[in-house]
Amino acid sequence: MTVLLMRLASPLQSWGALARFDRRDTQPRPTKSAVIGLIAAALGYDRTQDLGPLADLRFATRADRPGTAVRDFHVVGGGTYPLRPRDLITDHRRAAKAATALEQATGPTFGHLPATAVAKWYGAPKEIAPDPNLGALVAGNTTRDAIMSTRWYLADAAFVAALEHPDRELLDRISYALEHPARLLWLGRKSCPPTGSISGGVHPGTLETVLSTTALLPGATTEQPWAWIETAPGTPGAGQTRDQPVTFHPEHRAHAPRWETRTRLTPVPTIEWDIIP
Repeated sequence: MTVLLMRLASPLQSWGALARFDRRDTQPRPTKSAVIGLIAAALGYDRTQDLGPLADLRFATRADRPGTAVRDFHVVGGGTYPLRPRDLITDHRRAAKAATALEQATGPTFGHLPATAVAKWYGAPKEIAPDPNLGALVAGNTTRDAIMSTRWYLADAAFVAALEHPDRELLDRISYALEHPARLLWLGRKSCPPTGSISGGVHPGTLETVLSTTALLPGATTEQPWAWIETAPGTPGAGQTRDQPVTFHPEHRAHAPRWETRTRLTPVPTIEWDIIP
């Protein structure tokens, strides 16, 4: 067996598992689905593409610096905006609503006439989609109400992720792609780009042996980090988690359950990190 090591560090990370609508959670550690998605992006996969051997990778993660959970109260849209010519040109509904106010206006209009002069004027455009008749992009939500959501992140965290597979050539290809990605990479959300090197190289062994002999990441907050290691179903002491990716297809994303054990490790390092900041 061979194991690819990954360093997942960033000012902010977010590993959602139950994120829905106005509440976006984060798990206390990277999920397998997110890490496989990151790898697929690095390789240039399309979301509709079959995951192939990526789905067969055995996964583990080690929390060298677990980080701190932080909450972001997120507000999108709301408020009012001055009339702009492009608002009327690109959206016939805006033009119709603004017609009366424009006819009655005196002096400078665009950039000066407040949106409140038009009944139920829009705030920031939301739910953008093609108009069924004209094909132009228009806002589906025509209210001024803000969209509010709660989003959770891990601040100042650093994890070691490990992927085991018998095909070293596959892991070498992934390792190269992580440092020369075909698409942009992020740690759970687009607002969380990774810092420094990601790939820690490919090493002989199993998840257990490699994680036990890999040095702690710089800034580790413990000498005995927790590790979550994928294992066979029914293994004594193992728990079930549902983050095994089946497909990332945007119309029918699907995940399956897998099993993992949690254990503390005291690494005796023979594998060191060569990190480019």
